[in-house]
Amino acid sequence: MPRGRAGVTELTQPLSLITMAAIGLLGSGHCVGMCGGIATGLGFAARGRSGLPLVLGYNLGRILSYTVAGALVASLGYWGSRYLALGPLLRMLAGVILILMGLYLVGWWRALAYLERAGARLWRHIQPLGKGLLPVTSFPHALGLGVVWGWLPCGLVYTALAYAATAGSAGEGALLMAAFGLGTAPAMVAGGVFSGTLKRVLQARPLRMAMAAMMIGFGVWTLVGGISHRHADPAAGAAMESHHHGH
Repeated sequence: MPRGRAGVTELTQPLSLITMAAIGLLGSGHCVGMCGGIATGLGFAARGRSGLPLVLGYNLGRILSYTVAGALVASLGYWGSRYLALGPLLRMLAGVILILMGLYLVGWWRALAYLERAGARLWRHIQPLGKGLLPVTSFPHALGLGVVWGWLPCGLVYTALAYAATAGSAGEGALLMAAFGLGTAPAMVAGGVFSGTLKRVLQARPLRMAMAAMMIGFGVWTLVGGISHRHADPAAGAAMESHHHGH
């Protein structure tokens, strides 16, 4: 992303992909709590043979939905940054949501529950699409169910999408959300294959506290970055607007 726009160049760097994968990994206990039952069910769906292909198909479909959503929000974020100079504000919002997610993970403040309830309105229209794929007995069915379930209202996913909205293009947003999805995959795949053992480990209070602290740290870093960009280049938005009208 060119300098002077909201995301600056850092969102194209490996650090941002690592950050998104870490968000997925750190919050995967939340994922296992919300979606792990589906993955576990798929793990036992095929009698007499391993359910691993079904679990993999489900998670691949889920990551595909995250990737598409990342492209969509990044496109909207780019438009807001390019034409409305909202880039620093978007980054600050992403930082705030990361902090809220950290508080949500340990039950200190459940503000993101309101976002999940708002997303439930859309989910009511999407959820019926998955019913035609049940029972899941093949890889394509598992893949399709994952695509549908990727739109389940989830504060962690919304947190990642807020970060992806600060990307510089639809492609970068898609890549960031793919990294997030891959971060959640180890826990989801292992949870599907090894049932509730991993869920109990990931949801242990000390580990959740550590995950929340790191999430809040990511949020503070993102928020400070947004504030510094806003103050360091106050004329960028006006310059871009002048250039736009000049054409």
